[in-house]
Amino acid sequence: MDRNRNLIRYDIFQPFTNICAFTTTKKTLPVERVRYSNVPENKEKLAEALALEVGQMVYSDQTHSNSVADIREVPNAVIAETDALVTNQSGLCLCVQTADCVPVLLFDPEAKVVAAVHAGWRGTVGGIVEKAIVKMKANYGASADNIVAAIGPSISPEIYEVGDEVVAAARKSIPNVETTLHKNGTGNFHFNLWEANRQLLLKNGVPTQNIEVLGACSFSEAEKYYSARREGVDTGRMVSGIMIL
Repeated sequence: MDRNRNLIRYDIFQPFTNICAFTTTKKTLPVERVRYSNVPENKEKLAEALALEVGQMVYSDQTHSNSVADIREVPNAVIAETDALVTNQSGLCLCVQTADCVPVLLFDPEAKVVAAVHAGWRGTVGGIVEKAIVKMKANYGASADNIVAAIGPSISPEIYEVGDEVVAAARKSIPNVETTLHKNGTGNFHFNLWEANRQLLLKNGVPTQNIEVLGACSFSEAEKYYSARREGVDTGRMVSGIMIL
């Protein structure tokens, strides 16, 4: 499907020949100090790498919300104020952009429905993964037992130190929350976004064996990933996408 070996592929999706799922790296799209969404030529480059037309790739204007959009046809523009996309339409590549936040890709091979989720800490504690699963089930007859999930590269728990606001929100909303929080030597908390989203997937019925956590740190692996915390908010973005073929 793709012509670019610099795309990350997920083992959890390898048994399925009817989807394309990926995350880009700096080698895929070598953009420096500019937001990916503001660089149309990079969208063209990514579409070319995937042997797609630019119009097949669906992006949203991410605002760290827990809003989920149902995509039934090619949109005329970027989807406004939305951080997760769901579809059962083949040929539409749902894309989220990250530079420390967590991309989560979901697929139900029985119902033939996919979702792409952008989960920063606000989206995570707001249950955006749960809301995406609910929409997959309500609109397309998906079953949590069948959903396969990949949690992509983001800032790691070793790096991601957070304040009291995040700790309080996590304790209110994340199952088994103590598995996602730990104190460092100065008494400040670190938040594990990977585990928080995994716990939310488990809470909503996705089997443990159906979840892959890539475990790659966007902050620490500077040569491979963009990081807003390391480079500033105007750095490039990784794109994670999923499409039914």
